[in-house]
Amino acid sequence: MDDEQLLRYSRHILLPGLDVEGQEALLRSRVLIVGMGGLGCPVALYLAASGVGELHLADDDTVDLSNLQRQIAHGSADIGRGKVDSVAESIHALNTDICVVPHSVRLSGEALVEAVAGVDLVVDASDNFTTRFALNRACYTARKPLVSGAAIRGEGQLSVFDFRREDSPCYRCLYHEADDAALNCSESGVLAPVVGIIGSMQALEALKCLSGLGEPLVGRLLLFDGINMELRQLNLRRDPACPVCS
Repeated sequence: MDDEQLLRYSRHILLPGLDVEGQEALLRSRVLIVGMGGLGCPVALYLAASGVGELHLADDDTVDLSNLQRQIAHGSADIGRGKVDSVAESIHALNTDICVVPHSVRLSGEALVEAVAGVDLVVDASDNFTTRFALNRACYTARKPLVSGAAIRGEGQLSVFDFRREDSPCYRCLYHEADDAALNCSESGVLAPVVGIIGSMQALEALKCLSGLGEPLVGRLLLFDGINMELRQLNLRRDPACPVCS
C-alpha cells in the first residue's frame, strides 16, 4: 500500500485480526455482486469503501422511481439508467482505486459459471429463487464462498455458504423448492432500512471471508426482525439428500 491507502484504510489497519495483512488481502480480492437493488447497493458501497480491489456488478434492470426508497446507490437523476452503470458511478465517486467490471445482463448458464470462476467470493443480492439456486450451484462447483441475504417487509435473513470448507451446507440444504411466486417487495413491501441492515451484514461477512477476520456465518442462519428489533440464529447442517452438495 502507498501512503494514501495507508491513510484511507487506517481504521481497518488498527483492528486486531485485520491490520495491514488483512487490508492487503482485501485490495487483492475480486467479488461478484449479483443484484444492484436494496441489498446490492449497500454491499457494493461498503465493499468499495473498504478497499475490495475489484467489484463485478451484475444486473439487467434499470432504475425506477420506486427503487429510490431503499436502493441507496441510485439517485433521482439515475431514473431510466442501467442499475450497474449507476452503482459503478457511485463506487467511483467513493473510491477511485476500485476496478469495476460491469455485467449489465441477467447472468445464467455458461456466462454465470465464468463470472463465478473469475472471482474470489460471490454476494447473492438477487430477488428470485431461480437465480439463487443457480448461483449456489455455480459457487459449489467452483468452491467459491457465497454470502446470501434476503429481506421482505420488516424482516431479513443472512447466511454464508463457504464451499472451501467440507462441512459447509449450501443454499439448497436450506430451501428445497424454487417458488418465484413467493413474497416480493413489489407486492408485499419492505421497510427501507431493513435491506440496508442486511446488505451491510452481507458486506461484513464478505470482508471476514476475504481477510480471515473472525468467524463467518457458516452453518448458521441469522434471522432479523426489524419491527420488534430481534435477532435469532439457527444452526444449519448439510442435507444428506441435497441435490447439489450431498
